[in-house]
Amino acid sequence: MTVVRIQNVPLEPNKHIRIALQSVYGIGNSRALKICAKAGIPETTKVKTLDDEKVRRIQEAVSEFTTEGDLRREVSMRIKRLRDIGCYRGKRHRSGLPVRGQRTRTNARTRKGPRGNRISKESKEK
Repeated sequence: MTVVRIQNVPLEPNKHIRIALQSVYGIGNSRALKICAKAGIPETTKVKTLDDEKVRRIQEAVSEFTTEGDLRREVSMRIKRLRDIGCYRGKRHRSGLPVRGQRTRTNARTRKGPRGNRISKESKEK
C-alpha cells in the first residue's frame, strides 16, 4: 500500500496507529485514542496493515477536530492578540521569556536561549 496521509502528514508505516496519529499537530495521546474508538479500529493496529476503508474512517474522525494549519494559525493569532493589547503575557511573548509565571533567575534556558557573554577557554589562554 502507498503512504498513509492524514491531514497531509505521512504516518510512519511500522508504528501503531495510536502513536502514528500523534505526529499530526493537534493530536495527542487521548485524542488519538478517541479517533481510534470512533473509527472502530484497535489502537494496536500497525499503519501498514490499514486498508483504504479504515484510512477513510480515520480521516473522517480527524476532520472533526481542528488540526495542523488551522490550529497553528489559531494559536499564532491568539499570541498576536496578546502582543497587540500589550498585556503582561504579550510582553513576555515579545521578549522571549517564560509566560506562565516560571522563575527566570535560574532555569528558563529553553525560552531565553543559550547563556551569553561566556568567556571561552581559548580567549582566556591568550
